Amino acid sequence: MDMMKVAATEKPSLSSPSALASTIKFIQIPKSETFLQPTLEQTRQTHALMVKTHFNETKFSPSAQFNFLITSYTKNSQPHSALDIYTYLRRMDYEVDNFMVPAVLKACSFVSNTQLGKEIHGFAVKNGLTEDVFVSNALIQMYSECDSVLSARLLFDNMYERDAVSWSTMIRCYVRSKLYMEALEMIRKMQILQIRPSEVAMISMITLFADLMDVEMGKAMHAYVTRNLEKMSFQLTTAFIHMYAKSGNLASARLLFNGLNQKTVVSWTAMIAGYIHCNKLEEGMKLFARMIEERIKPNEITLLCLVVECGFVGALELGKQLHVYILRNGICLSLALATALVDMYGKCGEIRNARAVFDSVKDKDVMIWSAMIAAYAQTHCIDQAFDLFVKMRENGVRPNQVTMTTMLSLCAETGALDMGKWVHTVIDRQAVEMDTILKTALLEMYAKCGDIDGAWKLFREVKDRDIGMWNTIMAGLGMHGCGKEALELFSEMEREGVRPNDITFIGLLNACSHAGLVEEGKLIFEKMVHAFALVPKIEHYGCMVDLLGRAGLLDEAYGIIKSLPIRANSIIWSALLAACKLHHNTVLGEMAARQLVYLEPQNCGYNVSISNIYAVANRWNDVAEVRKAMKNKGIRKEPGLSCIEVNGYVHEFIMGDKAHPEIEKINDMVSEMGNKLKEAGYMADTSAVLRNIDEEEKETALNYHSEKLAIAFGLISTAPGTPIQIVKNLRVCKDCHTATKLLSKIYQRVIIVRDRKRFHHFRDGTCSCGDYW
Repeated sequence: MDMMKVAATEKPSLSSPSALASTIKFIQIPKSETFLQPTLEQTRQTHALMVKTHFNETKFSPSAQFNFLITSYTKNSQPHSALDIYTYLRRMDYEVDNFMVPAVLKACSFVSNTQLGKEIHGFAVKNGLTEDVFVSNALIQMYSECDSVLSARLLFDNMYERDAVSWSTMIRCYVRSKLYMEALEMIRKMQILQIRPSEVAMISMITLFADLMDVEMGKAMHAYVTRNLEKMSFQLTTAFIHMYAKSGNLASARLLFNGLNQKTVVSWTAMIAGYIHCNKLEEGMKLFARMIEERIKPNEITLLCLVVECGFVGALELGKQLHVYILRNGICLSLALATALVDMYGKCGEIRNARAVFDSVKDKDVMIWSAMIAAYAQTHCIDQAFDLFVKMRENGVRPNQVTMTTMLSLCAETGALDMGKWVHTVIDRQAVEMDTILKTALLEMYAKCGDIDGAWKLFREVKDRDIGMWNTIMAGLGMHGCGKEALELFSEMEREGVRPNDITFIGLLNACSHAGLVEEGKLIFEKMVHAFALVPKIEHYGCMVDLLGRAGLLDEAYGIIKSLPIRANSIIWSALLAACKLHHNTVLGEMAARQLVYLEPQNCGYNVSISNIYAVANRWNDVAEVRKAMKNKGIRKEPGLSCIEVNGYVHEFIMGDKAHPEIEKINDMVSEMGNKLKEAGYMADTSAVLRNIDEEEKETALNYHSEKLAIAFGLISTAPGTPIQIVKNLRVCKDCHTATKLLSKIYQRVIIVRDRKRFHHFRDGTCSCGDYW
């Protein structure tokens, strides 16, 4: 490599060796002196002069000069230039020492070049450089920023010597990867070994408690710092402000903020972001205005943090105001800030604004492409998301784990198995690094798209399984009615020493509920409490109410609600309401519905459910009252929607749909299906039509339910024998369930339906749910 290719092409202004030596001193001066970071222009000028003098005209060694260039290029956001220099040095067999390796590893982190990082790791081991704790810490940091947590931990465990930085770096690694339990375990080990944490380690711990929103642990850390430090630094104070605010304790955060003698833009940012995070938008904007009044100019990080928080809480108006502030004040819309705006608008459902910001960016990186694709996915614009993904690849932008995880989640949501398989192929062809998150997303896609065998095969192939992957496969088995298999897998997980968490038991209890395993579900709940000392959350109680309610044990389910140590919320009451609807218990159902309408008055589902319970009991006057109240409040019933994927496109149907371009052929097939069903002895279950109309009208309405239209389209659009797969947003009604069983036998098709709660695999006239759903 020609070293001049990396250097600046303009004529250098550093015209003498003494000027060169002076510049190099920028990174050689003692810590007691003021540190001056060379600019990118100065770095390029220095590089050009070094090349011109063949690295021989200063009192510094060539090694020191190369260290300067690598460090300075990296700090000036030019990691590729730094890595080019390192590659040149290795090819020319220059000495690479323990001072240079950390700087090169930092450049690897910037570009997430794990492969080169591993090569440097091998070189360091071969040359004995890993005995230097500084080098080993830099390697852990590199693996952390490249999302290679296992490599980081393996290196940490095999270090010759560890210092406080080693521990804090490993804790940060776990926090960054959201492996909070592992991070807590590291903190416990530090305490046992009586390792005094550095300030950096303490900030990492505070950040962990903020992410966990564990204010009690945060308070304990605050007390520790107060006892052991004469004076709390500004950085620690700001970390505590962030922790208290994110945990919802705004009073403590504001007390610390007000106590700061000199507030910087960082402390203002932490406090304002805290108000937004807690949905105290008016207070947040007042504080933002006060910051401007006090002539504290928000920097890019401030605006980035605030925009991200707006996206988190769905604060669209505040997000727009921040966008206007950026434009009016001529603030440069950096790539990171533009990506945050796209993400915020996407999360708030403003897809046009998201696209406008996206289109305004000229040099787009993979993150902004991923944010725009995610925005389309969040607003259910399936075709646009896939079109943009194809366009991204055509523009030569290589997708990363974030992109592929978004695409897989979209496929999982819509049940688009063929698209999901295509995304899987792209991952393999593009050699996208398969971290645990991406593997779990892939597994979830197969499970939610009806291919539980594919999910199971992938699970068995993975060696580095974390608790998230175990939870996903067990939840998938539960959705498909494989309750016993989920329980067997849980036993295997226990044997392998993997500790379950609260999500594990939610999946297991749901699996027991769908399979009718009442006694097994009770034992699992007891095991969670007594064997693993996990405090049941409202979701676990909701699962128990659902388990008992589905089995018809309504009094026992209601008994759980009455004995709850916490106030029942909509999760609990909706589980009871669904059970009452299933078992036609009008009295208990009416009580549950009233609780739900009180808790969530604008939720159409609960109003519709009580209306349906009245309809089944022929209480039409009460039905009319409920629907009148819904109309007066502006509450509209959520329409049934069924999706089917054919030839890579997802087609959507609603009841009585007339908009599909092939609706005439679909209606002809619906008529044919109806005739063949009658020949097979089918009689429409008109109890599913909860309107006060005559029987003939009810039968006609049943024929055009959204899932029947989707099945008809599948029959006319796919080859004989091809499985038909449908996703429905509501629970399958009793009539459609009976009809689909017969249709699977009549047309010799496997029909897979995913409704709001679970999967139904129809084959040869039977359903995998055993009519228990």
